[in-house]
Amino acid sequence: MKITKEFLESKNACRQGLEFVIKNNFIGLEDVDFINGLIKKEKLNWANWLIVRVMDYKQYVSYAIFAAEQVIDIYEKKHPKDKRPRNAIEAAKKCLKNPTDKNKAAAADAAADAAAYAAYAAYAAYAADAAAYAAYASAYAAAYAAADAAAYAAYAADAAAYAADAIKLKMIEYGIFLLHKEVK
Repeated sequence: MKITKEFLESKNACRQGLEFVIKNNFIGLEDVDFINGLIKKEKLNWANWLIVRVMDYKQYVSYAIFAAEQVIDIYEKKHPKDKRPRNAIEAAKKCLKNPTDKNKAAAADAAADAAAYAAYAAYAAYAADAAAYAAYASAYAAAYAAADAAAYAAYAADAAAYAADAIKLKMIEYGIFLLHKEVK
């Protein structure tokens, strides 16, 4: 898919980002080329922002699950008795296999307060907390219908900005992989 100025505006791209991609001649590039260009310019958060907006539902849910699984161990080491993030990931996996309203509702119930944790993480001092809470929010987002999921995913991605660049890059590379294949 070619990324246009109109597409970015329709997704509420920030003014700074829009000016940057226009100045760097990214407009009109195919999505993967655009994302790779952002990576080369060390705009990992922007690359993540774009990935979740060009994916279809199955790609998006797979991406959210992958992102959550990258940092769930960090969360579980700090909060070993809190099974809510793990339950949210498992519920999201059920949605991926069978995206019924029942599975989406069960997944939403499994992570009802994920957005609050993501908000908390945005102010947390440690990358591990932010990454873990972002995982929680990503799993929650994956459980919702596509329209609601995009907003939660963007929020989770912002919280994940505090995670290590290596983890972010690994997630983005997986997102690019998903854009090249059909998720079953």
